[in-house]
Amino acid sequence: MSETEPPLALSIVVPVYNEEGNVEPLHGELTRVARELGRLYELVFVNDGSRDGTLARLSALRARDEHLRIVDLDGNFGEAAALSAGFAHARGALVVTLDGDGQNDPADIPRLLARLGPERDVVSGRRRERQEAFLSRVLPSRIANWLIARATGVPVHDTGCGLKAYRRAVVAGARLPRGMNRFLPAVLGVRPARVAEEWVSDNRRGSGRSHYGLSRTFAVLRDLPALPILVRLPRRGPAFRRALGGAPVALVAVMLVLILGGLGWPAGRVPALAAALLAAAVAWAIAHDVGRWVRAQERGVFRVRRTF
Repeated sequence: MSETEPPLALSIVVPVYNEEGNVEPLHGELTRVARELGRLYELVFVNDGSRDGTLARLSALRARDEHLRIVDLDGNFGEAAALSAGFAHARGALVVTLDGDGQNDPADIPRLLARLGPERDVVSGRRRERQEAFLSRVLPSRIANWLIARATGVPVHDTGCGLKAYRRAVVAGARLPRGMNRFLPAVLGVRPARVAEEWVSDNRRGSGRSHYGLSRTFAVLRDLPALPILVRLPRRGPAFRRALGGAPVALVAVMLVLILGGLGWPAGRVPALAAALLAAAVAWAIAHDVGRWVRAQERGVFRVRRTF
């Protein structure tokens, strides 16, 4: 965009991985909604190392739509990195994100944007009547969201919903380690009072298959202990990471000394040892995630092959 062109009002960021059957209908729906809004806009599709025809489909769309921009990553870095790449390339004053599988409804975008007033920096979608299996997807998601809200203090009931609207200042420069997209917007350091929620639709996947399973729930549980630190101290320096790095070993050593005390291995000490090992595991998880966060800020989280 040259200096003589008017600034863009809206960027819509869509990370995609092996979504060749979904990108064309999604592009059509997004174009219709963006035109109806009457704002200068761009559609930023981030190709996260797709191995199917996703990039070819996007390239064909780009040939006839000047509003479409494609960020082609040099490999599959994960959704968090793809979103970070989209944030880095978005030029609009407001940034909307949504999933590339067709489950988020572009028709909900105007309602999210309408909630971004002077006192709101983020509006997060909250899916109504989710079109997924209850036991394997919906129930674990509800438990995870309950835990995330309490760990971060940001009262979002559906962090897994990809449809969100941000002021650009909130996401500018964000470098999210793998999996940290599950904790948006909390890990961006947004104050709870400046976050709102809006009910949105949940459609069935357009084509292809889901890239997520129960393993995502276990990853959330692993990352939860570090969230209070990441939310309040999102970009602490290397010294902080090094200090935490030795915590697990030190904690295990201290707890073993206290428990065993050179007195052998009494049976009654087993529960205490289990508690010590659990505490060490939590300390390791905190050090691990803080380290990932710091490395992400220092080294970045994605590589771009080309943009067009």
